[in-house]
Amino acid sequence: SLRQNELHGIIPGEISQCSAGGASGIGLAAARAFVAHGARAVVIADVRADESRAAALSVSPDVCSFFRCDVADEDQVRSLVDHTAATHGGLDKMVELGCVGGAIVCNASVMGDRGAEVHTDYGASKHAVVGLARSAAVQLGRHGIRVNFVSPAAVPTALAGRMGLGTAEEVEAAMGPYTSLKGAVLTPEHVAEAVAFLASGEAGFVTGHNLVVDGGLTGLPSGE
Repeated sequence: SLRQNELHGIIPGEISQCSAGGASGIGLAAARAFVAHGARAVVIADVRADESRAAALSVSPDVCSFFRCDVADEDQVRSLVDHTAATHGGLDKMVELGCVGGAIVCNASVMGDRGAEVHTDYGASKHAVVGLARSAAVQLGRHGIRVNFVSPAAVPTALAGRMGLGTAEEVEAAMGPYTSLKGAVLTPEHVAEAVAFLASGEAGFVTGHNLVVDGGLTGLPSGE
């Protein structure tokens, strides 16, 4: 469903970066989306060097490269940004991070806007992402930087597999009864398309926005 240069603003010649888990799941799907929309270079960053290298090769050996980075280490994050700028001459779009005059898209979750009886640590971390993104949107706007975030429901990824939601069938069984959109299961590619939109020129006057990708989960009345 991702077609070359379908979105204005993600064009040949731009450099994108997918970090904080870019080697799998939503991060990897976002890398594919940027390549499909014509990015000149995409840097996949992850703490898992071997997986990052394999992911870059699987997406596009000519366009993608990898960089080992633990985003919990500020010095490594700085090295990642410096490496990307030095290697490719700049940085236009980032997923999770940012630079002057660009666009930042953070990966949050529907659990970042509500409480739950389980997975408190995960929910707390996503509340933090939401708060950071909203504050960054206010603080960085003066520099021409847009900051937005996507909030997907459960996506069948390796991380979700630890919660028993690693396959489309498991996600459908668990989430289907609570979504208003029937006959479809959320995939990493759905989230990647939302990320691509927020990073593109089509969203050039959008900042501080939470783009929910949940099939209507959060729109249903409580107890529905």
